[in-house]
Amino acid sequence: MSQIPSTTEYQDLFDIDGNLDRLVQKIEVLNYINPLNIEREKKQFFSSKFTYDPVFNYPKIKFNGYKLHRLFFSQRLERIEDEDVRQLYEDVIYEYSGLIECIQTINQGRKFYFNSLKSFGTPTEVDIDNAKFILRFDDSDFDEELLPMYSVDDAVNYFEAYSKRYDFKYNIKLSTNISAAAMVMNNTQTLVLRKNHKFSLNQLKVLTNHEIGVHMVTTFNGLSQPLKVFSNGLPNNVETQEGLAVYSEYMSGCLTIQRLKELAYRVIAVDTLNKGYSFSDTFDLLFSQHKLSREKAFAITLRVHRGGGFTKDHLYLRGITQVYNYAKSGGDLNPLLTGKVSLEYLDTITKLQKLGLAIPSKYYTDAYLSNDNSNTNLDFILKSLK
Repeated sequence: MSQIPSTTEYQDLFDIDGNLDRLVQKIEVLNYINPLNIEREKKQFFSSKFTYDPVFNYPKIKFNGYKLHRLFFSQRLERIEDEDVRQLYEDVIYEYSGLIECIQTINQGRKFYFNSLKSFGTPTEVDIDNAKFILRFDDSDFDEELLPMYSVDDAVNYFEAYSKRYDFKYNIKLSTNISAAAMVMNNTQTLVLRKNHKFSLNQLKVLTNHEIGVHMVTTFNGLSQPLKVFSNGLPNNVETQEGLAVYSEYMSGCLTIQRLKELAYRVIAVDTLNKGYSFSDTFDLLFSQHKLSREKAFAITLRVHRGGGFTKDHLYLRGITQVYNYAKSGGDLNPLLTGKVSLEYLDTITKLQKLGLAIPSKYYTDAYLSNDNSNTNLDFILKSLK
């Protein structure tokens, strides 16, 4: 481990980093974006024969956005001497500012959608072509819904057994108010599982490798860094982090064409926001045209329409494409696991490590150590993505 410089040598940098750490604790988007009444609205949507547009309620905001913006932009970044490090913190402040605007406009229709575009972008033509390419492949040899299903209590036991390979401790919480089957809350080191969900064995493998093997690994690696920015997140880290997580599914042999198609459908669904589709329009596209089950079509539609149009979901496919290409060309995955970091800041991460302001990953995704993927079709698809 490289010697961490004394904070006096980089006092201004550590002061700014510490200030941002205190401010950013309040703006975890996932705390605010998941509706509180999913089950009730889902029931009503299904009983209306898919014509009712759900009306979702969201958690109350626990901060004053204007004050928070002002505190972010009052940081004296000119005191950071190194140009690359100063640029990183400037980018970070703009990123956090965009997330505040996202949270402040949740449930305000197009206003939220435009803020989401600023923070997460929208699918390009290349992304849509990649999604359509994946959807051409046959996944009928593997139907998760025909496999034995496990309860959330079984899932908790499975996660606990899997996690013994890492010596960090995290919390597990059950909730009915999440749109995913599982998610990691970075700022409280908590794994949240959907209470009423039934898990197939393959999904449990996917989720453990994805949520613990990457998201929890980068959470705890970030916490072990001298600078808090690693823990709180670099700009555009969602794309890289989700790419790493799906790559972990691939390397552990549980990524299926069906799962890859799900990521493709998310791209298609996010693209419908750009076209002005309503909730029921997006659902109809997935359910009637693409023949997804009503549960799957609802889950994907909910993910992209929550808040007023949340575009983050198109980044999973772009992320796996980038990480797969980077890893296959011999790229070192260790720096990408040092916290909530992104590929485009690789040089800055390396520089911070040389300056002794960052350390290599304490924990490493064990799926990356041996390639257990044996699906040649998957390899062909991932190699062909543009």
